[in-house]
Amino acid sequence: MTDSEIEITADLVRDLLQEQHPDLAGLAIREVDGGWDNQQWRLGDELAVRMPRTERAPDLQRKECRWLPVLAPRLPLPVPNPVRVGEPSACFPRPWTIMTWVSGEPLDHASISRVDHAADTLASFLRALHVEAPAEAPISSDRGAHPKECTDGFEHFFKAVVPGGIADEVRAVWDDAVAAPEWESPPVWVHGDLHPANVVVSDGTLSGVIDFGDMFAGDPAWDLAAAWVVLPAGAASRFFDVYARADEATVRRARGLAALKSLFLMLMGQNGARGLPGGKPAWGPAGRAALDRVLRGGPM
Repeated sequence: MTDSEIEITADLVRDLLQEQHPDLAGLAIREVDGGWDNQQWRLGDELAVRMPRTERAPDLQRKECRWLPVLAPRLPLPVPNPVRVGEPSACFPRPWTIMTWVSGEPLDHASISRVDHAADTLASFLRALHVEAPAEAPISSDRGAHPKECTDGFEHFFKAVVPGGIADEVRAVWDDAVAAPEWESPPVWVHGDLHPANVVVSDGTLSGVIDFGDMFAGDPAWDLAAAWVVLPAGAASRFFDVYARADEATVRRARGLAALKSLFLMLMGQNGARGLPGGKPAWGPAGRAALDRVLRGGPM
């Protein structure tokens, strides 16, 4: 899942800080579980160093550095904000960033107990995020399309992980999303990758959203899938009531995309259980629980 041939260690991070940001080099450095594109190190109590380890990661970081300062001031939850930019050097050939640290535990290692509060919080966050995006906003090459354009991915995940006993139900949800009308309003800002590892929890409720590298301008259904993928059972109805902007077609697309994302999480969990590169063992149970919520949720 990574293509960096350079081992990213605490010593390397320290050397880069001393070279380019010496005023921060005395802070404690602790490695943090991260995603595929970036290896993350906590820097002191309030900052994080994000080191790219894939070819696409620098572009994702540049996108965050360009747009998060624009979006963050009007969002009601903490999100990472760029503080410093690291330049390529003899120590490390790619740009890297220092971001603010978002406190809390990622949901794939925690749980939500204050269900109504979490539903209200996520809905309010997405209401604030989902405003019309400017013409120069980024678009996505691998997400953001109508579900009918994602059938190859669905079929791949479906064949890999769906138990036979629920296959017909899962396909029915997907077919309904494929049949739903397209998003015809102006493109809005979309996080694009809301799943349990990209939201953080404190005191039993959502306390932050992280990893905006995939953000784009497009159909909000890609984020509204979080009503099932992120929130506990029974919360989707309250979420959509508070969000109050999703018509029937958007909810249908969102539910199908929630099924797609759930299958992806299950596949990553399966890969993790098998010890395959890029696998995430904790994502399997999270994905299956999300899929159960999708199947029980029904149309709003």
